[in-house]
Amino acid sequence: MGFDDLRSILLSERETGKLLQIAPDIFDRTHAEIAELLKKVYAIEDPLSDEARALIEETIAMKETMHELFAIRSRKILALALMHAEGNYYDREEVKRMIPAEHGMFDRVAAGLEECQGVLLHNAKQPLVPVPPAVPAGMDALEDEGDAAYEEVPAAAEGPGLSSPALSSAAPTLTPPYMLVRVLGDMDSFMGVDGRIYTLLKGDIVTLPERNASVLSDRNIVVALPLPTCK
Repeated sequence: MGFDDLRSILLSERETGKLLQIAPDIFDRTHAEIAELLKKVYAIEDPLSDEARALIEETIAMKETMHELFAIRSRKILALALMHAEGNYYDREEVKRMIPAEHGMFDRVAAGLEECQGVLLHNAKQPLVPVPPAVPAGMDALEDEGDAAYEEVPAAAEGPGLSSPALSSAAPTLTPPYMLVRVLGDMDSFMGVDGRIYTLLKGDIVTLPERNASVLSDRNIVVALPLPTCK
């Protein structure tokens, strides 16, 4: 999923008031592309070079575009959920265009709205949530594991969220190591390999991505500071 493709989808989503059909894995592919871009950035010897700056800017642009696409589609889904809960007409074809995560959001929001309407508008009784008795002072919490006031979660119900293939196969987040430095002279704003914009003034003591700090140190713009150690 390149930036141009993602941008084209966003522009199409902006232009219409209805939810558009998108690939179910569009966000996964965007995350994968961002990870590839960051790998290229880390492989560049000079992180302040024009090549590194261009890659970082493309990474930031992809993130911002992805977030905006999510925001626009979410607002449309929330509007559909409200119409569904109120019993008003809405285009059910739009519901079919939701990707799985969006469909789950639609179902949960619509159900929550209907439940709230029942309580506030129709005076339906709100389900009572049992409150466990207070633990006597001085009693070890481990001794209360068998107390009847608490229901033990079956082992089969504990694991799905942790063993989900989607989670286990997720790409690791790439975070560069950082270095504590003192700035020896003012310099123009620049973009670090972590995608952040840094504006440094003489005398500042800051943490910078190690790649950026090393280059600036070689150019006598910053000097590395030892990290304090606990004795």
